[in-house]
Amino acid sequence: MKVLLVHNTYQNAGGEDAVFQAEQTLLEERGHPVVAYQKTNHEIEDYGPLRRASLPLRSAWAWDSRRELASLLARERPDVAHFHNTFPLISPAAYEVCRRAGVPVVQTLHNYRLACPAATLSREGRVCTECPDRSLWRGVRHGCYRGSRLATAVVAGGLAAHRARGTFERDVQVYVALTEFSRATLCGAGLPADRIAVKPNFLAHDPGPRRGDGAYALFLGRLSEEKGVRTLLDAWRRLDGDVPLRIAGDGPLAPEVEAAAAGLPGVECLGWLDREKGLEALRGARFLVVPSVWYEGFPMSVVEAYACGVPVVCSRIGSLAEVVDDLGTGTLVAPGDPDALAGAASHLWSDRQAARRRGAQGRAAFERFYTAERNYELVMGVYERALVAQRDERAQA
Repeated sequence: MKVLLVHNTYQNAGGEDAVFQAEQTLLEERGHPVVAYQKTNHEIEDYGPLRRASLPLRSAWAWDSRRELASLLARERPDVAHFHNTFPLISPAAYEVCRRAGVPVVQTLHNYRLACPAATLSREGRVCTECPDRSLWRGVRHGCYRGSRLATAVVAGGLAAHRARGTFERDVQVYVALTEFSRATLCGAGLPADRIAVKPNFLAHDPGPRRGDGAYALFLGRLSEEKGVRTLLDAWRRLDGDVPLRIAGDGPLAPEVEAAAAGLPGVECLGWLDREKGLEALRGARFLVVPSVWYEGFPMSVVEAYACGVPVVCSRIGSLAEVVDDLGTGTLVAPGDPDALAGAASHLWSDRQAARRRGAQGRAAFERFYTAERNYELVMGVYERALVAQRDERAQA
């Protein structure tokens, strides 16, 4: 089976980029011809004023990406096209190009972009479901995308236009949700339930379990409000140096985090780490802290922690409450509650036996659900499902 992988990479590499690379590696190592079509947001840095002005329209209908994909499809003739991120330089309009070429489309739903202009289902540091529950235009009222009502209106307008023309029902054979929670949420937002499969994130290569008990707690992720970094800092103010913490990542709250950490005993900022250095930091951690206050997709940091045998202390919210087993692979706490987070961190720090047991259960979960072997079976099932769906559609035409 020849596979076309399609992805718009971010300026700062994140979990979606890692999954795209992992799936490319997974397929190539098992002998599949893989063709990758990628755009990068770094391209925007070279845009002139007129091209920058057209960027919001491109997020709905990227005409140059359509032309490039049409040429690539005619030349390479893949059996299936697997999309990851299309925003903003590829756009959902690319699905139609694949349909016209007779290539079935799979779209992994890494976030909530198809239900929310900001893609996060969060606003002002809390969960917000106004757009899927009521209307996309609620996001315009609040200026949810980049704090701009105009920019949000363009993104919402593009989503509304594709909904009206049937893009998401007609041009995509199979969607891939990362968890059952994500699947249910996106079904509630209008995606066809019979076209959504569930396949979790995974690691292409097993880093192996850590040795020792770990010397610190670790936060590994984007430094932004929805990731709960303010809750994290408040919790460690309460701990007052009792639990050493390392914070790895970058983002809009980086200056605030660095300033706060300078006044907190035992807290160290590591800055952004590449994947290998991130794994190295995980291997040295007693536990991973994921204090998110939004509906995460499926953080790669959790999969990596499990692979390293590191337990997870995280918020009881959305998909996190599904993938982290409370008192099994980690500890769940109320989102946005620094007292609960501090208490959980203190307990797991002081109880080495509990940390070891939960780390071992995390490693067992990795071996059962998140290995390359298990996910190869799942992704092949998704591709076969897409091919069958396309054949059925042709038979009914």
